[in-house]
This record gives sequence, C-alpha cells and structure tokens, in this order.
Amino acid sequence: MSDQADAIQELSFEAALKRLEEIVRKLESGEATLDESIDLYSEGDRLKQQCEARLQAAQARIERIQFARDGSPSGTAPFDAA
Repeated sequence: MSDQADAIQELSFEAALKRLEEIVRKLESGEATLDESIDLYSEGDRLKQQCEARLQAAQARIERIQFARDGSPSGTAPFDAA
C-alpha cells in the first residue's frame, strides 16, 4: 500500500469526510492544475471508498431493539436499512 493509502486508512470517518469536502471545493473552484486535479480526484475516490467502508461497518454493528406484544423489550435483531 502507498503511504497516502495508509494515511487515508488511519483517518477517522469525520476526518476523511472533511478532507473529501476540501477536495470537492478545490476541484469545483477550478484553482487546481490538470495534474493536481487528477491527483485530487484519485485521493477523493480513495477517501470516498474509506467513508463507505466505515459506514457499512458501523451499520453492521447497529442492532434494533425488538419489543414483545406487551411492549417490553424482548431482545435485539440486526439493523435493517430497508
């Protein structure tokens, strides 16, 4: 793995999202050269993948509480995003 890819993997979700937002702003402003834009786009793509992976991992850990007919908690079930 490259140093940049390692650094991205170590970022928290919030830090990765913040960096991704910075990249989007810079690309949209047009202030980056073509070569910089290509590098920024590549970094942004890796950050997006990292954020998606973190979200999927978090979703897999979330459970929802199930209730019995009398309204009392009866256990948990995996989170259902649908």
